[in-house]
Amino acid sequence: MSSSTRYIFSIGTLSRKDNSLTFRNEQGTTHLPIEGIKELYIMNEVSINTKLLDFLSHNGIVVHFFNYYGYYSGSFYPKDKYLSGKLRVNQAIAYSNNRMGIASSFVEAIRINMVDLIAIKKYKNPEDLKEIGFLIENYNVDGSQNDIKKLLSMEGELWRQFYKALNIIIMPYFISDKRVKRPPDNPLNAMISFGNMWLYTKTITQLYHTHLDQCISFLHEPSEGRFSLSLDISEVFKLIIVYPVIINMINKKMISVASHFYKDLNYCHLNEEGKKKFVMELEKKISGTFQHSKLGRAVSYETALKLEGYKLSKHLLENTSFMPFIEKVGV
Repeated sequence: MSSSTRYIFSIGTLSRKDNSLTFRNEQGTTHLPIEGIKELYIMNEVSINTKLLDFLSHNGIVVHFFNYYGYYSGSFYPKDKYLSGKLRVNQAIAYSNNRMGIASSFVEAIRINMVDLIAIKKYKNPEDLKEIGFLIENYNVDGSQNDIKKLLSMEGELWRQFYKALNIIIMPYFISDKRVKRPPDNPLNAMISFGNMWLYTKTITQLYHTHLDQCISFLHEPSEGRFSLSLDISEVFKLIIVYPVIINMINKKMISVASHFYKDLNYCHLNEEGKKKFVMELEKKISGTFQHSKLGRAVSYETALKLEGYKLSKHLLENTSFMPFIEKVGV
């Protein structure tokens, strides 16, 4: 797990003690040095105070809050010090004048990454998977019409086909007949929902270190109460980070329906042990490296999230071409 990220899974109290963090619960007291921490995940009921928040803000630490059930509650975002009036103006102009062009590039990158993830050479080769792969590979993402609803419908169809493929790839006892989000109703949907929320928060942290306005998005509708640009960028990276981890954990029996989930009426959630195991694997994946074709060096997937922000910024300021991250070419 990255040293720049800290998780708190237990109920307790978090406070400032001199120049470090102190967490107290029934098991005792734990001291966390502040140096090197960039983000903090609070995954349970934890008491905090304004003195602590001021300390975290001063040190530029982003805090993400999840409730007991694993739902993302919100983020504490330090005072924004990465401001650029010119970029913000250009971002708003691009939303007005070229939203469809940028949004369709996100959907096209999603399509390409889907093809790579479900490539039949990686799995046993049932004909059903081959057919779905062919459909996605040859799906025409048409962004020429100035209709965001039609583009979102195209994206939705790609995801529907992908979930069919996912049910072929994973072990049978995790199969879901459909994607259910609120609330997730089976172990697979519980993992997808938690993993997607986790990646969204990771993207928030990385884009905080860019000059982009996270409220001005292109694929997702800008709205109050969320960082919709982080939704745009994380949508592409789900296929690079979240879904490979889910497939690996299920097929290698690293996670168990009986031991790592709990179900009540119409919902299903990861229990504390399940969340810990899943987070550990997600952190391993996002801190893993790949050879970046343009930089000519190894880069972590976490850094790649921030590089996406820089790439989009350059497009908005210099009118360079923009294509979101594609796994097989490493850009």
